[in-house]
Amino acid sequence: MSDLAAILAARIASDGPISLADYMAECLLHPRHGYYATRDPFGAAGDFTTAPEISQIFGEMLALCLAQCWQDQGAPDPFILAEAGPGRGTLMADILRTLRAVPGMRAAAKVHLVEASASLRAVQARTLGDGGVTWHDRVETLPEGPLYLVANEFLDALPIRQFTRHRDGWAETRVGLAGGHFTPGLGPPRPEPALDHRLADTLPGEIVEICPALPAIAGAIGARVARSGGVALIVDYGGWRSRGDTFQAVAGHRPADPFASPGAADLTAHVDFEALAQAFAAAGARPSGMTAQGVFLERLGITLRARALAERLNGEARAAHVAAHRRLTHPGEMGRVFQALACTPHMAPPPPGLDPA
Repeated sequence: MSDLAAILAARIASDGPISLADYMAECLLHPRHGYYATRDPFGAAGDFTTAPEISQIFGEMLALCLAQCWQDQGAPDPFILAEAGPGRGTLMADILRTLRAVPGMRAAAKVHLVEASASLRAVQARTLGDGGVTWHDRVETLPEGPLYLVANEFLDALPIRQFTRHRDGWAETRVGLAGGHFTPGLGPPRPEPALDHRLADTLPGEIVEICPALPAIAGAIGARVARSGGVALIVDYGGWRSRGDTFQAVAGHRPADPFASPGAADLTAHVDFEALAQAFAAAGARPSGMTAQGVFLERLGITLRARALAERLNGEARAAHVAAHRRLTHPGEMGRVFQALACTPHMAPPPPGLDPA
């Protein structure tokens, strides 16, 4: 049994089964034994590959969206260019490179990264070099000023609580021990005021997930954008209004048992974009509509950019480039399951590429 598994087993033996949110938080974020504290999970040698690692054109398109918003809001100088969950720093590197083509924008940008993992901060520092980057543990500590923030596959790693509808209320998924193995089960059904609004659109036996941390994080971002200007652009997998069991684990680029080896696999759940939009609106910002990633990228011109780059490539390099474009945009790959949503101040023009609310 690993060190983290022993810690979790002792906690369960002492206090009883724990919520899925507590299990997820320990597996991902334990300061010594958690998933993000012990490895670089990205890329072919890791457990999963994110869009920025697939192709530079993903970051270029997001940079174009940010640049248009920056110009639409009077090109503030300076402004905060931030990323939440920056991985290896690849997305920010592609954004910064692209912004150099926008007169005055790169010079005006003050780069801030929200990253709690010391090991990933070291990777990001190597990727971005001595570019005056400032790191934060939480979005709430980002400095005042116009905020232009991106978050790609950030919210999906936030711990969730999972509930099954019952005729007498909601039964929460809890993680216990059975025969020395971590095993999910259901607690006793009880009223759950936070889910009263879901009684009208669910039936007994259906599952709903909520992310306790999302309203505060999205609210802090939305309040900053509403108060100081800018845009927050969120890209992640999920949908509009949580429904069903989306809790999953990935290790070595394959699905894994989320309860088999605590701390050794990436644990995620689909993002509820309705809850995200509501949190932005409650904070005073104007949310856009949820837009499929493929549609969003196509509207920003990804195919034209991909064709221009393809003209310089031959053989295997060209084939890999074409495959990367398809992976990012095709409905059967990342184009539909990943969604984009942004928020801006109410008086600002809407971000390009996104549906209206």
